[in-house]
Amino acid sequence: MNQLANQIAVITGAGRGIGRAIALKFAAEGADIVCVSRSVENSEKVAAEVRALGRRAWALAVDVSDAKAVEAAAGKILAEAGRVDILVNNAGVTRDGLLMRMSEEDWDVVLDTNLKGAFCFTKGFVRSFIKQRSGRIINVASIIGLIGNAGQCNYAASKAALIGFTKSIAREVGSRGVTCNALAPGFIETDMTAGLNEAVRAELLGKIPLNCFGQPEDIAEAALFLAGPAGRYVTGQVLVVDGGMVM
Repeated sequence: MNQLANQIAVITGAGRGIGRAIALKFAAEGADIVCVSRSVENSEKVAAEVRALGRRAWALAVDVSDAKAVEAAAGKILAEAGRVDILVNNAGVTRDGLLMRMSEEDWDVVLDTNLKGAFCFTKGFVRSFIKQRSGRIINVASIIGLIGNAGQCNYAASKAALIGFTKSIAREVGSRGVTCNALAPGFIETDMTAGLNEAVRAELLGKIPLNCFGQPEDIAEAALFLAGPAGRYVTGQVLVVDGGMVM
């Protein structure tokens, strides 16, 4: 317990699903949490859950793709919290559709949220990480960024690019004691997968050797490994958490 004692973690997309699970896991391990979500209601709800665990929490509603808003939020966080030790870029959206029918808006929204959002938040805190000569950056990618998927060219492109971003940042900041890694979840039981019909679910399960979907807590445990003492010597890596679907 308390692997993250008195550290401060910023988690984007913290209002539900994987982000919420990471926030609660980190709080249970002693971290104070900055909950970032597009919705004030969602971020406040998770912040209240963090406080119930006895940790400090801040709730911010930020469009992660809005560079100026993110810059202002980062300044506010550093001013109020004093420092940040961990950044989890988890905010993500899907706008699925075959390429021939995909609108420019569907492409832009997904790339702006999933990729530019990580760029904006990482840029917002990387200077402070370098100055304090410590920090953990965790980017939540996806197995779709590794293998692609029909009907998700925008999502796959954003997650594949996020992996390249992760490796580049790891090389930039490694000499200053800062790590940067990516998580690649498989199919996890969240709001994003709840809409799958039974036929699709059965087909997917047939491709997963463990024969079950993952839970948000599975990703939270992997994030804890990368954020905690055990991940000290791990950087520039993609940790796949998918029940064996991608080997």
